[in-house]
Amino acid sequence: APAIAQAGLAPDRVIHVEAGDEKAVLACFEEGLRHGGLGAVIGEVAHLSMTASRRLQLAAEATRTIGLAVRRWRRQTEAGDFGQPTASATRLRVSALPSVPLPVPGLGRARWLVELIRAKAGESADFEVEACDAKGCIALPSKVANRSPQKEVWRRVASA
Repeated sequence: APAIAQAGLAPDRVIHVEAGDEKAVLACFEEGLRHGGLGAVIGEVAHLSMTASRRLQLAAEATRTIGLAVRRWRRQTEAGDFGQPTASATRLRVSALPSVPLPVPGLGRARWLVELIRAKAGESADFEVEACDAKGCIALPSKVANRSPQKEVWRRVASA
């Protein structure tokens, strides 16, 4: 529970379910989405067929519940359906990035590249994010967070 609290979630407001196999995980995932009283449902699956993803998408739409299917493969053989289409409205890919070197010896904050690969009626995009900052929130790297958007747009227009 300490990790849940560190992520900003109240442990007494989180329901954790473990299932015996992937079929049971998908059944629990769908049931959670259909309940309608949950803020979000997260399920970790290795394989997600178009049919299963469509059932999850319809359940999420019906109850307006956020559903996140985390597809993390523990073995290379499980990654066989990487890139296969799903019925999800949004698709993200998260990859690890090297941490920024610190001025003193030690490990820097973890960083990730979050790629918005598919967005229903939207554009794709990439984001670099860092592990929790001093306030306990996921943060944009300082070079991105502190820049002025107007100057960036002006620079692009001026150089065109």
